[in-house]
Amino acid sequence: MQRKIIVVTAAYGHEHIQRLGGQIALLPIIAGAGADGVEIRRELLSDNELAHLPSLTFAIEMHNLQACYSAPEPLCLENGALNPRLPALLNEARTLNALWLKVSLGHFQDEAVLAALHKWLSASRVRLVVENDQTACGKLAAMVHFKNACHSAELPVSLTFDTGNWLWVGDSPEEAARQLAPAVDYIHVKAAVPHHQSYRAVAPDQADARWLALLKSLPTDAPRGIEFPLEGEDLTTVTQHYVNLLRQESNHA
Repeated sequence: MQRKIIVVTAAYGHEHIQRLGGQIALLPIIAGAGADGVEIRRELLSDNELAHLPSLTFAIEMHNLQACYSAPEPLCLENGALNPRLPALLNEARTLNALWLKVSLGHFQDEAVLAALHKWLSASRVRLVVENDQTACGKLAAMVHFKNACHSAELPVSLTFDTGNWLWVGDSPEEAARQLAPAVDYIHVKAAVPHHQSYRAVAPDQADARWLALLKSLPTDAPRGIEFPLEGEDLTTVTQHYVNLLRQESNHA
């Protein structure tokens, strides 16, 4: 079966998206490139767009794309409590008919919060995936702790594995894959190369072989999300190149 390839709208750059007229303007590009879905970023939606999500839902369906929804929110606040905005975010994801809502882990401490999370997820019937971000909360030890807690609590929450973010927090992507792979349901694909005192994201075929090799240690049936810069005069052709690359790598993983 062909692997699903998702295009993250942020890959086209915030300013460029605004010039085009918002994320809805990217749908013909993403569909024309042969992708299976689009990851809608909440931070790129205006208040007016948030108030008219059904219009975006309709446009996504008209382009025969599946939707994923990403919100720049932590699962847990600094005091360890669940983020009270999660039910509203889950509702937005449901309005978009999204495959899942993606958030970062935040300051998860113990299993005590998982019972309430289970109720929220059961009420919304939307899946939740939790991503390793570029903060200390996204370090491997924290992600392993969360994964194990969900397993113990039999909570159906899985992980988004961002291939490049591990470098930002000083962890090994390969070690992360060894420890987390069974819990991964979505992969954000990007290579990371040194840049000043940190890193910057680049396409995996513009870096060394490490990044495409890393995909082979992750679940072959997990959708791949393109989250590196997509730039050029013909964005459909550029996007199609990477859709085909990741689909090919997936099929040979």
